[in-house]
Amino acid sequence: MLVTISLFLLAAGAIYLACEYFVNGIEWLGQKLNLGATATGTVLAAFGTALPESAVTFVAVILGRTPEVRDIGVGAALGGPLVLATIAYAVVGVALWSNRRKLARADTRVRVDDARLSRDQFWFLSIFVVKCGLGLIAFAFKPWLGVLFLLAYAFYVWRELQDGDTSPTEELLEPLKFQPRATKPSLLAVLVQTTLALLVIAYASHVFVSQIETIGIALHLPPHLVALVLSPIATELPETMNALIWVRQGKERLALANISGAMMIQATIPSALALFATPWMFDTPLIVAGVVTTVAIIYLWRLFRRGKVDARWLLPVGGLYGLFAAYVFWHVA
Repeated sequence: MLVTISLFLLAAGAIYLACEYFVNGIEWLGQKLNLGATATGTVLAAFGTALPESAVTFVAVILGRTPEVRDIGVGAALGGPLVLATIAYAVVGVALWSNRRKLARADTRVRVDDARLSRDQFWFLSIFVVKCGLGLIAFAFKPWLGVLFLLAYAFYVWRELQDGDTSPTEELLEPLKFQPRATKPSLLAVLVQTTLALLVIAYASHVFVSQIETIGIALHLPPHLVALVLSPIATELPETMNALIWVRQGKERLALANISGAMMIQATIPSALALFATPWMFDTPLIVAGVVTTVAIIYLWRLFRRGKVDARWLLPVGGLYGLFAAYVFWHVA
């Protein structure tokens, strides 16, 4: 167990350090590709950091040889959005509130495009409700509906790339870490830094997930509950770390765009894979996970729809994950 805990901590540290390089590189890549700040977070950053969770689902449902292993993929497809909608948003709230003096801000208002973020929440909620509804009924052509989820994500990416917003003055880019003295780093240096950082994130996330699964076995948790409760905390760690880093730099728009984009990926691509390869039928913990995620998203949607969101208002969604985890441990006790 000492080795497990040591690897757990080392992997977490490696993910954080790699995320420092990743967010720096991805901002420069977005500028090189003439993308808006929000599109950089929702498409480029989200696609990269969502790879670990999507990989867990792919390996489980496509390569898994038993129903039990494939159930892990179903749990991962539900667990990812749950963690992002609760823990990740709460982390942004805590980070923004605790860094308010460092950022020289008179208040803790979340400086984002409220209308756009509320629209993203509504889109996610619409897809997520359909996704959960499919888990309650059985019919012959259900696997084919996975194609619709892939098309939904393709449409989302197309829509995001049409946005031409730019970073405000407080979101000026820091020098590229691989070329700290260059005012305009080369595209090659940007690509090398971003790719290497992503590879480290992917490998460290794999190690982190392995240790989480070992801890789950020690706690005698069923495999699909490990995938639902513990593994998503590990695989969504890059998004959470990115959010923490960007908020500390006063770039909460990029932080929330990364979370929003990752949520859209988790609502579509892993779900499509699971629909292709499994019956996609939910047991009670999966239903509860869907309900908790839906409640969190409705709360966030209403917040951003009203506008002028205070960072402290993001904290309650973190408590929803705590309630869900308590329910799961009670369920298996």
